[in-house]
Amino acid sequence: MNSFIRKFKKKDIVDDSGRISWISPSNIALVKYWGKFGDQLPSNPSISLTLNEAKTTMDFSWSPKDKDSTEVQLDFYFEGKKNESFQEKISKYLVKHFDYFPFLRYISLEIESTNTFPHSAGIASSASSMSALALGLCTIESEVFGLDLSQEEIKRKATFMARLASGSACRSIYGGVVSWGDFEHQLINSTNEIAGEVLELDEVFKTYQDTILIVDSGQKAVSSRAGHALMTEHPFSQIRFSNARTNIEKIIKAMQTADLLEFCNIVESEALELHGLMMNSNPSFILMRPNTLAIIERIRDFRERTSLPVCFTLDAGPNVHILYPENISEQVKEFIISELSSFTESNKIIYDHVGTGPERYL
Repeated sequence: MNSFIRKFKKKDIVDDSGRISWISPSNIALVKYWGKFGDQLPSNPSISLTLNEAKTTMDFSWSPKDKDSTEVQLDFYFEGKKNESFQEKISKYLVKHFDYFPFLRYISLEIESTNTFPHSAGIASSASSMSALALGLCTIESEVFGLDLSQEEIKRKATFMARLASGSACRSIYGGVVSWGDFEHQLINSTNEIAGEVLELDEVFKTYQDTILIVDSGQKAVSSRAGHALMTEHPFSQIRFSNARTNIEKIIKAMQTADLLEFCNIVESEALELHGLMMNSNPSFILMRPNTLAIIERIRDFRERTSLPVCFTLDAGPNVHILYPENISEQVKEFIISELSSFTESNKIIYDHVGTGPERYL
């Protein structure tokens, strides 16, 4: 993807100071990405729903450096406070990929970031934050050098750059249903390097609901990066990668035909397989909590009692995403309040739904 590396000189700068802001959402994978190779390339393709309320707001300010240099000059603030660990992580990312952002030779950055949901609790905070970061950086490049790039041109580079920061972040660049990874299907235009929207699905998925029950807002026991690394030597890795491809075929068909019960079966199977892989890896990790299992049991019982297409999924953490179509929202929300809220941490519930993707507001 050398087309994303552009060569500039200082004389090309048209705006060496300014400020922009991006809001970028998290996403929830239906078919999970678990395992990678090379430079943040997925061992299997994945499909996700882009959310609307679980999101990161990132404000960027830039100003001229005193002297042109390859040194990255960055100040990073998270929720109003200087955050050295996040700053170090982003600085390392910028140093590693300096060639993709030539403006870094000439300007210093200040970034302020806030989340609408708990960080590092298994709600893909890296997806929302790293997609916001990539969108901001790609927009700054366009403005510093007066490129006048279209939103789609910026997004295409941003999905590539977001992947290099956090794999699943590349899916948050687009709204609706998004795929990432090489997969031969007429509705999928993603590759291992960039994500893409999945179109021509049933209308019900444009407004699909995702209610997130926060069982534990603390930092999860193992990072996603470490979890992916465990797949390299995992005895069931090839079976997993094959299952993912099969499930993508099945779930696209279910989403084209609005077969919501089949959709539920695939989504739940994917979630449990992800956690099963963690439990029988070496070393092994149990990321679910007793209340996670209690919620899962009650969701399945509710679906059996009512025949309503309500299902759960999980990221690599203990918190539960409840997926359901908008037209049964009232019944499902009553069920959540009456039967599930007691299993959450201090009644922490995020009512979310499929969104249209990131938004620039400054």
